[in-house]
Amino acid sequence: TGSGQPPTADPDGRRPYPERVTTHLSPASDSILLDITGGLARVTLNRPGSLNAVDAGMAARWRDVALAVISDPLVGAVLLDAAGAAFCAGGDVVHMARSGEGGAAVARLAETINEGSRALLGSAKPVVAAVQGAVAGGGLGLMLTADYVVASGAARFVSKYADIGLTPDLGASALLPRAVGETRALQLLLTDLTLDAATARDWGLVAEVVAPELLAARAEQVARAWLEGATDAYGQAKRLVR
Repeated sequence: TGSGQPPTADPDGRRPYPERVTTHLSPASDSILLDITGGLARVTLNRPGSLNAVDAGMAARWRDVALAVISDPLVGAVLLDAAGAAFCAGGDVVHMARSGEGGAAVARLAETINEGSRALLGSAKPVVAAVQGAVAGGGLGLMLTADYVVASGAARFVSKYADIGLTPDLGASALLPRAVGETRALQLLLTDLTLDAATARDWGLVAEVVAPELLAARAEQVARAWLEGATDAYGQAKRLVR
């Protein structure tokens, strides 16, 4: 384990994070896994059986992981990914229906998620996301907490809010227009349009599209470049833009 103090930066802002020191590792059963190794916090959505749809427990875990990551001096960059075939199917509507609380449960879940997302967005720690499969509804909002999104060529992006009678949540209503502009955001939110990965890149929803087998390696390469470069400058550039 580390000392809890960040590596001292060189005059050009580079910090020599240790390559193979693990300071935090989550139990494999957690709905969101957190592994901090060598300055990189890997945050993994981990409800693959539900397409990583967010229920109340996962929302609380997202908030807690985000707050832990931004407050950890041994973290210089964050990699957000997901287990299974899909990145995130949005809110877990089955869980919401079973709760019997209707709109109140949805509002609580959204606010819990948003607390974590605001923490990541406001931090000086750059975030790269590796995105595969379906990204639907609130999954768009979670994805867009990342500053740089690498998508699999097989990824698909869709709103689906109107189909289930809900308004945009989990940050999508704020982050989607910032990413693609108001007109295209409304096109996604008000129709059943599904974007393929190449179109998502052309719209500015994602930064890069790679072959599925290259996704994990490319996202880690981006994160490692931040850690090996002028880490402080990258972080402050992210904070100023966000």
